[in-house]
Amino acid sequence: MTHPLRLPGFRLLLISRTLSTLSDALVPTALSLAVVQLTGSATALALVLGCALGTRLLLLPVAGVLADHYNPRWVALGADATRVLTQAVVALQLLTGHASIAVIAAAQAVAGAASAVSLSNLAPLLVRVAPVSGPARQKANSLMGVAKSVSLLAGPALAGLLIWVVGIGWVFVLDSAAFAASASLMPFIRLHRKVSSAPARRAIRAGLVEGWAEVRARDWYWTSLVAHAAWNLVANVLLTLGPLVAVTRLGGQGSWIAVTQAGGIGLLAGSLLAGRARPRRPVLAGNLVLATYALPLALFAASAPVPLLVAGYGIAMAGLGFLSPTWQTTVQEAIPHNVLARVSSYDWLLSLAAQPLGVIVAPIALHLWGARVPFAASAVLVAVVCAGTALVPGVRNLRSDRGVEVARAA
Repeated sequence: MTHPLRLPGFRLLLISRTLSTLSDALVPTALSLAVVQLTGSATALALVLGCALGTRLLLLPVAGVLADHYNPRWVALGADATRVLTQAVVALQLLTGHASIAVIAAAQAVAGAASAVSLSNLAPLLVRVAPVSGPARQKANSLMGVAKSVSLLAGPALAGLLIWVVGIGWVFVLDSAAFAASASLMPFIRLHRKVSSAPARRAIRAGLVEGWAEVRARDWYWTSLVAHAAWNLVANVLLTLGPLVAVTRLGGQGSWIAVTQAGGIGLLAGSLLAGRARPRRPVLAGNLVLATYALPLALFAASAPVPLLVAGYGIAMAGLGFLSPTWQTTVQEAIPHNVLARVSSYDWLLSLAAQPLGVIVAPIALHLWGARVPFAASAVLVAVVCAGTALVPGVRNLRSDRGVEVARAA
């Protein structure tokens, strides 16, 4: 078995995607503080954040079509190069002292479009860079998950340090530079030949229809997308209400910081575990561990002691860390490679679309029923939907060795 780290192209890809993920992790903290300092307006903040999320959601399926039709190395380079420019624009706006919210919002809208392309393109890029299968494929996705977990842990802390030492504008300078470094590695990454023949150039609409047909044809895939969307919805309920409950009822900010840090550690631990595990029924195993997110939600509903909340959230995020590489490996092995980006884009679309829904629903439910009801309802929802996928024949019957056979036949 060839370990993915023995492949020079994979090593470069891992560094490139780590830089890109770290760059993405720097933005939310710095961007939110920058807009608040400039305007003091929640409406302006919602506008800027909404522009980034809106273009990402709208363009994800289209981005999947583009990523399936063009060389994934150059698609990745283009996406990173675009974000070099957008973050440089924001940096100039903040450093010159003449910032315009309209310009910042427009830059983030373009950055959101580039992010959509990057997300859709990652799976076909990894398949072409590291043409391995079985345990080696799982290790490759686990390493990507570990790099992502470390970046997500380090990003906000690094952003906070830079803001304190040199100011918000320089965070975006570093962000732009990190994307530039990521893009600069792409020309040196060697792609292996396509595993399956590329589709002919088609209209975007036809490409979207074909991608959706591939999703609908697999009950294990689309039912898992529903489970992923439910998870993202309830996760954002917890992320919205959790800080409020922690500060007002559980001893202050330190309680919530401890919970979130446990989550980061759990995410990393789960990603590491995924590199060693190879479940025979990967989709079933992944969805069942995803259902563990019901644990911290139930503990918050019961006003459990802080140590239990910390442990529960750590376990739940370890489940997410385990799911992501396991799911990516299965998808990369079981989906024909000429439609992989389009199929993956629908996964990202449903998951990301559910996030703002959770943010919107949480305060409304809090106002109507208090904190206990939305926490309890979310716990039931994620447990039933994620564990309920075990009733789907495709989820139960899809085995890791069958996924390999499907991919080879495609």
